[in-house]
This record gives sequence, structure tokens and C-alpha cells, in this order.
Amino acid sequence: MSFTHDLVDELEILALFNLGNTLEGLKVHQGAAPKAISAAQHLHEKGLITQADGGYLTSLGLDAAQHAQALLTILSVQEPA
Repeated sequence: MSFTHDLVDELEILALFNLGNTLEGLKVHQGAAPKAISAAQHLHEKGLITQADGGYLTSLGLDAAQHAQALLTILSVQEPA
């Protein structure tokens, strides 16, 4: 298994959620990039967010967003010079 462009787009949407406030949702507007609209729809179909255009994280979505954001943090750490 590898990271496809679609999976990366979904990870980017999950990274946008504020994990410090689960009552704060996300809205992907119709004027957003097509890949963001598609990623939100896929996350909704997978049961990770409550609406096809964003909404709130489901319980499974919260787990996924926590992992996605942790992975992003780990991979973003720069090596000491």
C-alpha cells in the first residue's frame, strides 16, 4: 500500500481540524480546490466527517485526525544541522 494523491488530499483535510476544540467544524466551500471538495466527500463516505462538505469529525474521524496530525508533526521535524 502506498500514499496516493487522493489519500494525501484526505490527510490534508484532516490536518485542518482543530483538535483542541471538537465542537469546531470545517466547511469546504464550492469554490474550493476540486481536490479539497473530493477529499471531503471521500472522508464523509468513509464515515470520518459528518457532512460531504466538512462538518464535524466523527469518533473515527477524530482518531484519524489525531494520527494524521501526529504524523505530520513527526515528519515535519527538521534534523539538527
